[in-house]
Amino acid sequence: MDQPPDLTRVAVIGAGEHGSRHAREFLKVPGARLVGIYDLRRERAEALAQELGVLAFGDLGEALDAVEAASIVVPATDHAGIARRAFDRGVDVLLEKPVTRTVEEANDLIERAVAQNRILQVGHVERFNPGVIAAHTATRDPVFFEVHRLGVFSPRSLDVDVVFDLMIHDLDLVLWMVKAEVADVRAVGLPVLSNKVDIANARVEFHNGAVANFTASRVSTERVRKFRYFQPSEYISIDFARRDAIAFSVDRNGPAPQIQFRKLQPPATGISGEQSGCDASVDPLRTELAAFVGSVRTRRQPLVTGVEGRNALALAERVMICIEAHAAQLHMPLGRSSGQSGEL
Repeated sequence: MDQPPDLTRVAVIGAGEHGSRHAREFLKVPGARLVGIYDLRRERAEALAQELGVLAFGDLGEALDAVEAASIVVPATDHAGIARRAFDRGVDVLLEKPVTRTVEEANDLIERAVAQNRILQVGHVERFNPGVIAAHTATRDPVFFEVHRLGVFSPRSLDVDVVFDLMIHDLDLVLWMVKAEVADVRAVGLPVLSNKVDIANARVEFHNGAVANFTASRVSTERVRKFRYFQPSEYISIDFARRDAIAFSVDRNGPAPQIQFRKLQPPATGISGEQSGCDASVDPLRTELAAFVGSVRTRRQPLVTGVEGRNALALAERVMICIEAHAAQLHMPLGRSSGQSGEL
């Protein structure tokens, strides 16, 4: 049976582990039609395309000419070049994080997206976690953040520093919640199992007085995702795995103060405009892709714009500069990657 004509035609560029997830989730996104997949490794694209019943494009130009929107899930070294080609063909773009290799490349893409009236969304998928959405609606003047993102070592991490692979998720979330300029950054990090930074700690201070401590590691024996923050008279904890958030406060109405907690609820209207995005059983990646398709169809600004992706990248760069300065003091060599992050 022919597909309805009003579906948004999309392609996935990059058929690695994460690109394959994008492709599979696009099949479940209302309003989207996954046309096909492109990857430099032709055999990888063909295998995934055959599994999903879509096309395996022979080259990038063929892929971009066949669609209205593309999810680009390749190493960050290639983000800017592919996105520019997409914009020139009238194709809207979802770029996996980090948005580009450098801040200068990000600025160029932001300007091009505006000039060519293209949607540019950045793949900070934690923004679409129902727990994060619920917490964000309850956030008011946060003062202190304590964030831990720990994982076990994976071979896919061999060419990327942990700051750009893991910590950047949380840098983006704190920037989203604080809404103030960064005043100071201090950070340390070191290689453990690779020649890149495998564990890092950063302290970020903002001009409004807020402070955030971040720890990111890929040499842990267990997977830990803790995002906790404090605001006047309240403490909020996000559980990324359960996809929920809890607020703790003091009830002073009785004879003695009592600690009370409440589960925070996401807004009923959702974030994509076409679906609620609030169901904890739905993969946040699917919600992210649905929001992207919604922006393509309505021309609304995405939840994570190119500017926000650029700001997260710029802060990650400042963290890495501090780490490199500290490593130089210790005469400790670091093998910073040229691509920083992306799909292998």
